Amino acid sequence: MTLIVNNEYEDKPEFDYEELIARVVKGCLAFEGFPYEAEISVLLTGDEEIRKLNSQFRQIDAPTDVLSFPTVEYSRPGDFTCFEDASADCLNPETGEMVLGDIVISVERAKHQAEEYGHSLKRELAFLTAHSMFHLMGYDHIAEEDRLLMEEKQKSLLNKLKILN
Repeated sequence: MTLIVNNEYEDKPEFDYEELIARVVKGCLAFEGFPYEAEISVLLTGDEEIRKLNSQFRQIDAPTDVLSFPTVEYSRPGDFTCFEDASADCLNPETGEMVLGDIVISVERAKHQAEEYGHSLKRELAFLTAHSMFHLMGYDHIAEEDRLLMEEKQKSLLNKLKILN
């Protein structure tokens, strides 16, 4: 697995956030049984930069906590057969890994949410990483049924990794 983590946010977390993100990414891949070696890119930024990206890609001119940019469209969440057909488009020829996509997290927003929900920044970054990883594997939360499924997966994964507060 190749995990590229770039932190452009000036107020860096006081814990090993790269190790935490790697642990959650690996946990999600194993949890879903992703059958290939994967490449994922994660950008940690602030509210202003994520607002610009949210405006550019979603036409919502407001900051958000996390954005996910999957490389493929899934016929069903967690159905990785799409990589068989799309492998040329999402295969990194240098590494032989499937490029799952990009994640952008606002550390600024994560800090506010951690305080609001009464848990640590570590737990909030883990949650946002898991949330986005499930998006990169085809899950969404537009319909109520899908939202409940995604929430259960996120909760189960964080419990399994013992990232509770």
